[in-house]
Amino acid sequence: MNAVILTHEQADFDAIASALGAALMNPEALPVAPRRANRNVRAFLTLYGADLPFLDARDLPHTPILSVILVDTQSMITLKGMNRRTAVQVVDHHALRGALPADWNVNIDPVGACTTLFVEGIAEQDVALTPIHATLLLLGIYEDTGSLSYTLTTPRDVRAAAYLLEHGANLQLLSRYLNPPLSAEQLQVYDQLVASALRVPIQGCNLLICTAQALELRDEISAIAHKLRDLLDPDAVILLVQTHEGIRMVARATTDQVNVARVAERFGGGGHGRAAAALIHQAARPNMLGQEENHPTLAETCDELLTLLPGLVQPPLTVQQVMSPNPLALAPDTPAERAQQLMLRYGYEGFPVVEDGRVVGLLTRRAVDRALAHKLNLPASSLMEAGEVTVHPQDSIEQVRQTMMDSGWGQIPVMDAENGQLVGIITRTDLIKTAGESAAIPGKQNLSTRLEAALPASRLALLKVVSEEAFALKMAVYIVGGVVRDLILARPSSDFDIVVEGDAIALANTLAARFGGRVVSHSHFGTAKWTLNALSSDFIQRLSLLPSHADLPDSLDLISARTEFYDYPTALPSVERSSIKLDLHRRDFTINTLALRLDGASYGDLYDYWGGLRDLRRGLVRVLHSLSFVDDPTRLIRAVRFEQRFGFEIEARTLHLMAEARPLVKQVSGDRLRHELNLILQEGQPQRALARLDALGLLEAIHPGLGWSAQLDGLLEQILHGTPEPNWGLPERIANLPCRLALAYLLWLTNYPAEEAEAIANRLRLPSDLHELICAVHQLQRDLPALPGQPPSEITFRLDETPLAALFMVHLPETDAARREVIENYLHLWRQMVPHTNGDTLLALHLPRGPHYRKILISLRAGWLNGTITSENDEKAHLLALIQALPASLRGSLME
Repeated sequence: MNAVILTHEQADFDAIASALGAALMNPEALPVAPRRANRNVRAFLTLYGADLPFLDARDLPHTPILSVILVDTQSMITLKGMNRRTAVQVVDHHALRGALPADWNVNIDPVGACTTLFVEGIAEQDVALTPIHATLLLLGIYEDTGSLSYTLTTPRDVRAAAYLLEHGANLQLLSRYLNPPLSAEQLQVYDQLVASALRVPIQGCNLLICTAQALELRDEISAIAHKLRDLLDPDAVILLVQTHEGIRMVARATTDQVNVARVAERFGGGGHGRAAAALIHQAARPNMLGQEENHPTLAETCDELLTLLPGLVQPPLTVQQVMSPNPLALAPDTPAERAQQLMLRYGYEGFPVVEDGRVVGLLTRRAVDRALAHKLNLPASSLMEAGEVTVHPQDSIEQVRQTMMDSGWGQIPVMDAENGQLVGIITRTDLIKTAGESAAIPGKQNLSTRLEAALPASRLALLKVVSEEAFALKMAVYIVGGVVRDLILARPSSDFDIVVEGDAIALANTLAARFGGRVVSHSHFGTAKWTLNALSSDFIQRLSLLPSHADLPDSLDLISARTEFYDYPTALPSVERSSIKLDLHRRDFTINTLALRLDGASYGDLYDYWGGLRDLRRGLVRVLHSLSFVDDPTRLIRAVRFEQRFGFEIEARTLHLMAEARPLVKQVSGDRLRHELNLILQEGQPQRALARLDALGLLEAIHPGLGWSAQLDGLLEQILHGTPEPNWGLPERIANLPCRLALAYLLWLTNYPAEEAEAIANRLRLPSDLHELICAVHQLQRDLPALPGQPPSEITFRLDETPLAALFMVHLPETDAARREVIENYLHLWRQMVPHTNGDTLLALHLPRGPHYRKILISLRAGWLNGTITSENDEKAHLLALIQALPASLRGSLME
């Protein structure tokens, strides 16, 4: 064995991904799985470990280890087979920790994630990546850069992430593994930490120090730190947890003022400015009797930390560090034309207006431009936003941001706190440079009038009852998705689900308790179905309904707005309540991300977080996520369905993503594909959608050779919207499908040769009865040309073998007059033509039962069909002749 690849114990995704990257770049080296790994890492390896090259240390060959590649750490893990001559190469992104052995080859490169260094090498060497490789590598980068949000993230990390996405990394898997729910043991520690939380204000920062005893804990503590940070929103959280190994320190920060790596280093650990950790070993100390025992150092460690923190927290960014000094101020009598000249000269959007050394207002470019557009050269005092809004040089940036929000001013004068002189100005642009621009607030409009005009009175009353109960419970409720989209497009639908920001099950139970009905709930997912078949008379009266419940639905679904986390791969999701914004973000296309709020003063407000209203107005189908089609390739078909239903266009970027994801259609099950095609075929003009699917290569992606011919457009229209003659006697359902839908499949697939049609039907997992009908159509298509000119009996007996649905499908496209006449004669004349004689007649004649019964009846029917029998007497004579022709043993007493 020449080389092994090692990383640190309690491995996170950056560690395990770095080891994978090293293995891909050094195929001769064996990557050794760490003995301990974080729970989310273990979950990933449990499911995907077979696709990764990691070896258990116990499975290594019993030969000397000549070299070690040590990744994401500078601490050596010893293995059997290593010795003093073993060469060591370190690849890490953490700062150098102390003096490493002189003969080690150390490569320290300060990027956000160690994995980035290996991805750069993989890209340079053009190493082949599987989707699992790419996903694990991206997990490493995302975990150590806070999904590219930590300030230590570099452009190299972003480029590496982009490279992995281009090579198959799956963002859906990232969301599962980066934020796992806490285990039962972690939850116990979490409760201790919350109870012990100590808030420590230092340099304007809100720090949180938490302690806990967890001697039995085997899971990582970092996930608990993330949950506490998200719950309590401190600038930094530092956990001290007593474990069987010693005291584990885990620190997370949300501001650069608190560099938690420096904190951890003081206790022998390390990490990043935003994420760090240390293991503090307890020293053996003598007690009063001179005996050595483990000293309980948790409290001492906490005290030591509190002593160190004031020197480790940086002062906040102040106004003085950001402001523009010596600003130009205007006097109240400055004319608008002069102010405009100064604005053009200096490029400023506004000036403070100062009178007697006191700020009295702010003059903005917008106000000046509007005045001059009306030819009004008014003074600054008449145009300014009046007020004495200022900040001081030592104020924090957060204070400035709040002042801007409160005042609406985009430029805030800075006044010296001691002498009251104007010393600077700070603008929105200055804040953007320091903290980045905040997300835009979603636009809103009220659609209550439109909603009330669109819904039946009973359903509208039902919605209002639900919203009133939700308001009383302090829950926000919405109708979401397609129903809101269709309302805006003036295509209203009365079917809706209710999304609740809160406990949907509690709301459903409250409704049932007050008004009747029954609740079926799924607590795991936070959903409830309120059935409305046993409503109270008070409820009926309140809704002004008839005893039949008028136009009420059978049930109403109430769904808690949620996000989902997974304990381990393939597990059912653990559901946590979330906001309507995140709930909508799980959807497919922007036009389906609209929500209409129903409760309280917000009744009828439209919530549009993701640009759905804009795309509705532009007539665009835009996918919500760049990997949406990768996550669910059936959305490729759905995009076309929406495009053609509304007469929209698929947005250019979405088309590009569809082309990239098209090969993934072959991985989709036939059942799911058939479901999407069923929906297409039940659209108003499905032929347009089928033609578009064909043009985009999506039908061929379902099955090679599958397409759509414009020659079938008219026939499909007849099937879906025409009225067949009653004589066809077509049932409401065929092969457990609506009749028209089954006929549409027959039309489409029997346009192909029998063998290919069968293969397509198998791909789509069509019902077996439909398979049989396809075969029957093909068989009749082969036999039909020979039928014209044959006796009616031969034609009838042949067509009797064909189900009417198949016969209809052969007749529909047939253009040859003789062949059509054959089928129509059968349908209208011959099919109903039967003899008066039947089995009971023959039995009454004491004719023994047997196959001769069938022969006699066929002969009699043939006589009627061919015209050799024209009356009942003819039939009796023919019957007698047939019986006389039977063997004497069969004629029996009849002949006597």
